[in-house]
Amino acid sequence: MSLKAVNNTEKNTVELEIEISAEEFEEAIQKTYLKTRKRISMPGFRKGKAPRKLIEREYGEEFFFEDAVNSIAPKAIDSAVDESGIELVDRPDAKVTQISKENGVVIKATCTVKPEVEISDYKGIEVEKVVNAVTDEDVDKKANKICEKNARLINADDREAVNGDIVVIDFKGFKDDVAFEGGEAEDFDLELGSGQFIPGFEEQIVGHKAGESFDINVTFPEEYQVEELKGADAVFKINLKEVKFKEVPLLDDELIKDSTEFDTVDEYKADIKKTLEESAEKAAENDVERKLFDKLVENMKADVPQVMYDNRVNEMLQELSQRLAPQGITLQQYFQYTGQSLDSAKKVYEGQAKSQVDLRLALEQIVKLEGIQASDEEIEAEYTRIADAYGLEVDAVKAQLTDKGIALDVAVSKAVDLVKETAVIK
Repeated sequence: MSLKAVNNTEKNTVELEIEISAEEFEEAIQKTYLKTRKRISMPGFRKGKAPRKLIEREYGEEFFFEDAVNSIAPKAIDSAVDESGIELVDRPDAKVTQISKENGVVIKATCTVKPEVEISDYKGIEVEKVVNAVTDEDVDKKANKICEKNARLINADDREAVNGDIVVIDFKGFKDDVAFEGGEAEDFDLELGSGQFIPGFEEQIVGHKAGESFDINVTFPEEYQVEELKGADAVFKINLKEVKFKEVPLLDDELIKDSTEFDTVDEYKADIKKTLEESAEKAAENDVERKLFDKLVENMKADVPQVMYDNRVNEMLQELSQRLAPQGITLQQYFQYTGQSLDSAKKVYEGQAKSQVDLRLALEQIVKLEGIQASDEEIEAEYTRIADAYGLEVDAVKAQLTDKGIALDVAVSKAVDLVKETAVIK
């Protein structure tokens, strides 16, 4: 294989002209013949035993050309890409322009490449850091959750149900006097006023006592996820079995001793305040990082190919699919549960994908401008970090990733550190 020419045809597009010699092509044809002959029948020969020359004479000398080119072209294109030094952002669009046994093969591969990037003012970026103060009200709200956690349910069958009560019900829904799918349950625990059911459902249980059976009338919202129930009137037959209310204990030293590692309410609240302040500080640091990244993208100039954004969206959907897999949920099922489609999900991710791609390009340009490099030790440490994060052996990670890619990731992380260290935080 030889790279004959590298042509910049248009913005972010490079055309590679690749020549595969007659000798290389002949070798690929012979390998294709040996691989496929067992499927070829010729009169006078057992299946798979027909000579190549006879097959070519019968079906034409081009008979093995397509499979031979398909077998050799990917490696030839990869070699040409490496030799040219271009950075691909999508699979090349390859086309055979010449082919013969005498002269070999010429392929033109149209490649979409990373854009030229300009970045300025990436050092000394000024941003404001805002740390939200932790108030006594915040601490009390968090502390009182332990009271809710230790609340007891007390039977209240002797009175009518009110908002805040927990009721146990059987229910069955009907539309036009016909029961509909998914509208039935038994011994269902429902906190009245929680908004768990559609508007009007919980409100009509209020005022009834345990042991009563009654009907409630509701109208499903127009945006309801089940098509046949959108905006539909429905009747639910209710059997109210139990009414209970929460008895919430007081927040005192005795409760704290029984429920936590602390001895007093004051100690417990002090620990909560410390945790909330640490969370506020972390949130402020994350906000500073976001502001810095936003400024970087603002200071970057690049004509980014749309395919880079599209590829990132597809990666994000693949990542979502991998997170759902352990739960036994497919991407299609997830869309059904959430009322989304593939197209609507892609639109949700578009903005995030654009920000991520633009930021990565900005940071990679800083790496180039600053001459940032990753040491062998840092590359090995990154392999180890990835292996630990995914519960894999380091060799398994190395089999899937490349030193070049890992080195760039490490260098980009260093570029982030550079931006942070030189930033002016107010």
